[in-house]
Amino acid sequence: MANTLTRMIPDLYESLDIVSRELVGLIPSCTMDANASRAAVNQDVVVDIAPTSVASDIVPGVTAPNDGDQNIGNTTIRITKSRAVPFRWNGEEQKGVNSGAGYANIRNKQMQQAMRTLTNEVEADLAAEHIRASRAYGTPGTTPFATNLGETAQVRKILADNGSPMGDLQLVIDTTAGANMRTLSNLSKANEAGDTSLLRQGVLLDVHGFAIRESAQIKTPAKGTGAGYLVNNGAGYPIGATSIAVDTGTGTIVAGDVITFAGDANKYLVATALAGGVVVLAEPGLRQAVADNTAITVANAATRNMAFDRGALVLACRAPARPEEGDQAEDVVIVTDPRSGLSFEVALYKQYRQVRYEMSLAWGSKLIKPAHSALLLG
Repeated sequence: MANTLTRMIPDLYESLDIVSRELVGLIPSCTMDANASRAAVNQDVVVDIAPTSVASDIVPGVTAPNDGDQNIGNTTIRITKSRAVPFRWNGEEQKGVNSGAGYANIRNKQMQQAMRTLTNEVEADLAAEHIRASRAYGTPGTTPFATNLGETAQVRKILADNGSPMGDLQLVIDTTAGANMRTLSNLSKANEAGDTSLLRQGVLLDVHGFAIRESAQIKTPAKGTGAGYLVNNGAGYPIGATSIAVDTGTGTIVAGDVITFAGDANKYLVATALAGGVVVLAEPGLRQAVADNTAITVANAATRNMAFDRGALVLACRAPARPEEGDQAEDVVIVTDPRSGLSFEVALYKQYRQVRYEMSLAWGSKLIKPAHSALLLG
């Protein structure tokens, strides 16, 4: 039957509604390019990026001004994952559960779990892009928002100093930082917060221009083992330098490490691991000139809460590739989550006295503008 899955569509959308309300903060915060077209692993897809708008003075006249043209940019995102979550039932199993919770009810829950699994994998891949951010603020091991919202102001300053667009800022934090934020008295009192959404729904507010969400996938990566390194350049390095020669130290400095230079309060992210005596910083590089023999410190491991302009973090999602001739699937449908924009493919394979369901998704993600992103350490 070509419409075997049609009667399941209401149940699929009910499952989407449940899963999309969970702790996935990065998916709704990034620039999303998701549709039902198919793509293969390692295929590049072009994602359109809208430019920053420019305001102009209003001058009355007989005709409308000859302006408004914009150059729509784009970036290429590689599809790196093509993943499926299968589950299978035979006739004996269906008969066995129909005396209890019922096959249809259990199958719907399996659909929810399949969507949850894929959604969490996408969210985790977005969180892994933290290593490409520009700079960081905060103290490793100290959860933000213990007493006030000062950390968001400092992270906003990093983005502003880097020249990031400021109109669509996102901050995605872990649940520990979220708990601290929820307990701040000025956010839990409607008359001080100016909004009751946090009280009613637990929705984190717009603070200092950031739309703040929580994610269960925020990373706490291990740091490199580097210690004792010094800047190795007689002339030192000017503001904006990214390739820094080092010497005397031991151990590794890996991509994503947060490092500091003596006398400079800025915390820089490493874009390229130490190799050949050179470590490369993320754009836009040094904010303060450093002299020869300046000591370098690798910061301790920390939770990597992510702040960024929406256009800096891009996610491309597609349905996985299929042969032109088709395969053994009895029926295939695409269901699109109206909240996240993710389009899941659901397929039914009829086998000998059993059926196999499969939910699948192909995707790739990239932080394309390091200068428009920063980390809030915790």
